[in-house]
Amino acid sequence: MKFSDYQRSIRETDQRPGKELEDMTVHLLGLAGEAGSVAAAYKKYIRDGAADVAFKLRMREEIGDALWYLATIADHLGLNLDEVAMTNLDKTRGRWLLGDADPYDSTFPDRERLPRQGTYEFIPGVNSEGRKTITVMFDGGVLGAELTDNALADDGYRFHDAFHLAYATVLGWSPVTRALMKCKRKSDADIDESEDGGRAIVIEEGVAAFAFAYAARHEFLDGVTRLDQQFLDSIVLMTHGLEVGSRKHSDFERAIIDGFEMFRQLHANNGGFVDFDADARKLSFRMREDG
Repeated sequence: MKFSDYQRSIRETDQRPGKELEDMTVHLLGLAGEAGSVAAAYKKYIRDGAADVAFKLRMREEIGDALWYLATIADHLGLNLDEVAMTNLDKTRGRWLLGDADPYDSTFPDRERLPRQGTYEFIPGVNSEGRKTITVMFDGGVLGAELTDNALADDGYRFHDAFHLAYATVLGWSPVTRALMKCKRKSDADIDESEDGGRAIVIEEGVAAFAFAYAARHEFLDGVTRLDQQFLDSIVLMTHGLEVGSRKHSDFERAIIDGFEMFRQLHANNGGFVDFDADARKLSFRMREDG
């Protein structure tokens, strides 16, 4: 039976079919009560174990009662239960399963594509003011300027290009990396401005800074395999309207966690190599021989 068919059928047994506040309140209270009955039935099973021979039958009945109230509430609100179920399925898949990561630049000339495989080298140093620095190398060239932490504390932010590399590898998106590697999509003026331009770069740097502030409160995500939903919601909101908006919560979660895995290794070893494979969506760390 389809949810929508069930939803239509329960109208015959709805004793409060009106649209007044009291009618909806009866069903909301009924749902709360049935949810409690489901929990109580499971509590009895935990207490009695194998002696509770009617457990599955009772759970089927209690879950069915809760479903009746859910369907009735949806009906009163003019919601189609099939659509509710599909929307929820899309949401949960996006939260817990990695989505597709087809490259955003596959139709562009080779010179305007992010590299699919390669190695970043993070080289430590000290500048004339005595501050610790990192120079990032790729394919024999220097990427961008020498980086410091830009902070009073030695928090390792000079290694933060690992985050941009992780976004490029896992999400297939990084305006910052495009600018550093000089592979902006200039053959399409609209894409160059809207997706690879200054605004997109600022948003990505904002994502990196926001994630860093979050991670600093959680041991820089050491041992962390899942991120808070509210934090991920904020990241998705920040990137809404950009091409990366097609990526799911789970994709951002993977990119951030993998980026911090590289960051911790780089910080602990004062530099090193990060190998990346965008086709496999993986990054790995290697120590420098003089590390």
